Amino acid sequence: MSKTLGPQRIVCLTEETTEWLYLLGQEHRIVGISGYTVRPRRAREEKPKVSAFLSAKIDKILALQPDCVFGFSDLQADIAALLIRAGVQVTVFNQRSVDEIFSMLYQVAAMVGCAEQGLAWIDAKRARLDGILASIAALQASGKRRPRVFFEEWDEPHISGIRWVSELLGIAGGDDVFPELAAMPMGKDRIIADSAEIVRRNPDIVIGSWCGKHFRPEKVAARAGWQEVNAVKNGQLFEIKSADILQPGPASLTDGVDQMHRIVTQWMAQHG
Repeated sequence: MSKTLGPQRIVCLTEETTEWLYLLGQEHRIVGISGYTVRPRRAREEKPKVSAFLSAKIDKILALQPDCVFGFSDLQADIAALLIRAGVQVTVFNQRSVDEIFSMLYQVAAMVGCAEQGLAWIDAKRARLDGILASIAALQASGKRRPRVFFEEWDEPHISGIRWVSELLGIAGGDDVFPELAAMPMGKDRIIADSAEIVRRNPDIVIGSWCGKHFRPEKVAARAGWQEVNAVKNGQLFEIKSADILQPGPASLTDGVDQMHRIVTQWMAQHG
């Protein structure tokens, strides 16, 4: 495909498409990014910030004369509608699973004439995930057990991990203690109203990724009734930065899953 085909002036309303275009060497096409972008770090210095997650500077976006805007999820539907009415091409992805993330990455790569390069990266990351699965299977075959893990996306109220997080946790060797909530795409449907239910499920590990603020393990340990939770008793309270795991793109498939795998294997090494 000719490099002159496909969008030349792209606005990315979330971080994952920005990081992906940089990985593909196509960052010259990006004319605007989300203010929440931290990956890659240089994008913040090089590109104008035109949006938050639920809001965007429509006039600023239109002034950049984009020929395509990439968005994510139903939560950006109102922004998308305003831009569409202004005559802008808008592509909104809604990836929630690991397979859907890979699909989104392929589609974006194809749109900018990098289908083969994108596929090579995707194949390499699939092979990496297969390698993680194999290493966990070997540990289990040697008599080690998988830990039960509570992934907390928010603390007040408690919100458990979204689908791709739960799936990557499973690949990394942990068992999500709220698998039935992982299937729920909306955060409000993953709220755990009763903290005692988390205690009852007694996770061996708690991983916190409080979107936009620091995880506070001491606050978790001090929660009423949590002193008997295995994760609290054994000091297994960890943070993974939201930019590394709650981004449904390259970050979660690389740094995010690697951090979960490291946490889980350290635990498994100590538990038969």
